Amino acid sequence: MTITERFIKYTQFDTQSSEDSSTVPSTAKQLVFARYLRDELIAEGLSDVEMDDMGYIYATLKGNTSKQVPTIGFIAHYDTSPDCSGANIKAQIVKSYDGKVITQGRVEGMELSPEKFPELLEHIGEDLIITDGTTLLGADDKAGIAEIVQAMVYLQEHPEIEHGDIRVAFNPDEEIGMGAHHFNVEKFGCDWAYTMDGGDIGELEYENFNAASAKINITGTSVHPGYAKGKMLNAARIATEFAQLLPKNETPETTEGYEGFFHLTGMEGNVEKARLSYIIRDHDRKRFEERKELMGKFAEMINDRYNAKVCEAIITDQYYNMKEKIDPQMYIIDNVLKAMKDAGVTPKVMPIRGGTDGAQLSFMGLPCPNIFAGGVNFHGPYEFISVQVMEKAMEVVVKLATNQN
Repeated sequence: MTITERFIKYTQFDTQSSEDSSTVPSTAKQLVFARYLRDELIAEGLSDVEMDDMGYIYATLKGNTSKQVPTIGFIAHYDTSPDCSGANIKAQIVKSYDGKVITQGRVEGMELSPEKFPELLEHIGEDLIITDGTTLLGADDKAGIAEIVQAMVYLQEHPEIEHGDIRVAFNPDEEIGMGAHHFNVEKFGCDWAYTMDGGDIGELEYENFNAASAKINITGTSVHPGYAKGKMLNAARIATEFAQLLPKNETPETTEGYEGFFHLTGMEGNVEKARLSYIIRDHDRKRFEERKELMGKFAEMINDRYNAKVCEAIITDQYYNMKEKIDPQMYIIDNVLKAMKDAGVTPKVMPIRGGTDGAQLSFMGLPCPNIFAGGVNFHGPYEFISVQVMEKAMEVVVKLATNQN
């Protein structure tokens, strides 16, 4: 099976996670794919393959060297984003992309244009995998899984390549910030690991946002609108007042690089009840704490304004910047830089404007930087990935297996 066939097969499974669930994994349909993946690893000849009740999969490619080398790991997540449907994905291949607008097989009005998405021009001549424009593709992070599995198959087919024990793991619920919460680092048994969960070719990330979620709950008082003066507290309208308090130039639409933001991800409400859902992000830990404090301060301002406890801010930390855990062990990064060079890939070291399971795992005692998986325009119907980039990512995994020190 080629890496393209493997990846497209994976996209046929709907593995969308859900922020509104309290189960692990957050959606039962993730387990359907997890069982398939477990069985595939067994069929491909890996050892110690197991899947726990929560859908975490662990496996080993046994070493074939007499040298004493560290055990390293490769990790990817199999859930897809709640932001866009992952059901009935119609993946298709655009052969030898010519740099023009892509309308092939896409619904009307959902063209892939290099004017809007200039990243396309970096892949002229390559074979692109796209959707029909009604769903996301799922390269985040089924591409990472395909690359890891394909690399394990390649190493078995080439026993002349010496390597130590290699552990692989695949998990649910990364997209809702819960992917590493039940990861068994002790069972995984690695000195360090890499998540294959980055973007386009060459990306290498060991800095990420500090992250929190915020639920702003508004409780109103419903009274007949004709007799509401001095009595009604309209929760939906108060929710809009809260939203207006946040800095308008500190949103995802207005920030880049190391700039943090407040992101309104959902809102619902009526006169009696309303809820705003936010995520809070910042690379700088001090500024991150200040952002959380500001959310709480604004909730109190609303309460003072109405002389009642109508607004409640529930803020939950999700993960922190892994840089502080990677810096003391920079040889882990040096190994990736060498592997990329050996694979003919130019490294692009950059901060993640997002999160990765590797951040949480690094704080759990498993240093875990993030390597490109190749997808572009994640979490939406304009997502695409280059077959050639997936092949390069797989090659980087193989090179890393021989660079253990």
